[in-house]
Amino acid sequence: MKLLECIPNISEGRDETIINAVAQAIQSVEGVKLLHTDTGYAANRTVFTFVGEPEAVLKAAFELYKKAVELIDMRKHTGTHPRQGAVDVCPFVPLQGTPMLEAIDIASRLAFMLESEFNIPGYFYAFNASWPDHVNLSYLRKGEYEALPGKMGEIPLDFGDWENWEKSGATVIGARNLLVAYNINLATKDVEIAKKIAGIVRQSGTIRLSSTGERLGTPGKLAGVRAIGWYIKDFDRVQVSCNLTDLSLSSMLDVFLAVKEEAEKMGVTVTGSELIGLAPISEFEKAAAYFEPNSSDPIKAAINGFGLDEIKPFDPNQKIIEKRFK
Repeated sequence: MKLLECIPNISEGRDETIINAVAQAIQSVEGVKLLHTDTGYAANRTVFTFVGEPEAVLKAAFELYKKAVELIDMRKHTGTHPRQGAVDVCPFVPLQGTPMLEAIDIASRLAFMLESEFNIPGYFYAFNASWPDHVNLSYLRKGEYEALPGKMGEIPLDFGDWENWEKSGATVIGARNLLVAYNINLATKDVEIAKKIAGIVRQSGTIRLSSTGERLGTPGKLAGVRAIGWYIKDFDRVQVSCNLTDLSLSSMLDVFLAVKEEAEKMGVTVTGSELIGLAPISEFEKAAAYFEPNSSDPIKAAINGFGLDEIKPFDPNQKIIEKRFK
């Protein structure tokens, strides 16, 4: 059986009525399983993870958009997470038996279904990107919702138009490799420290101005890692928030240790971490081999080593992909 994963991010993390309605829209499609719902109040964002056969996932993604476009008004939205649309981003990840080309096709078909039904403005990213710059979500989302009026003449849309953009904003759709969203907690209230660490560890590094005004770039330590620093009021924590876009280049363990090293240089302790959504079991096995090589329970050793239950209880049966499928 073929499996395709979809991980849409909607710009609503506070109104349970809306969140539940969108979840029900996903679950209304036969052959789709909603694996996880991750909601952040301060971020005002919810990440859904669902899987199924490709055609069923396509239908469920369309139903999600239909409900989100109906219920979410971006003109009233505020939150700590970067965003520019009611459904901010909708990635498709090929899993068991599904080639990347099929995931790319599903993403394209969804976009043109949305264009036909709602005509909301949108861009393709990742493997569906129309231009090299469009591969990265951060480029397409720069300036967030408030910057959309300026983008209308600068970044050509891939589908839809700007006629009725105010309520739903713009969306981004594409097929990509498995991505892990992973945040590391710091024992400080100084968000500038988290931002500095993020600049050091992320692949893109940092930009500074020379004495002559020239922009100078310093590459980051970890390939395949995007990172920002922020303060999350929900947990009263400053975090280095990371997206791991290629686990073969940089693992959760690589990120945890790099952030820990840089934090210690600044006199700050790493107190734990947070996994948003799900991650493969291989990430936990790799961490256990480092934290506690002879452990009789590698998963528990990894959870303890990462401090994954610092903020809230961590259930491996809900957060590890292979266990959740079972």
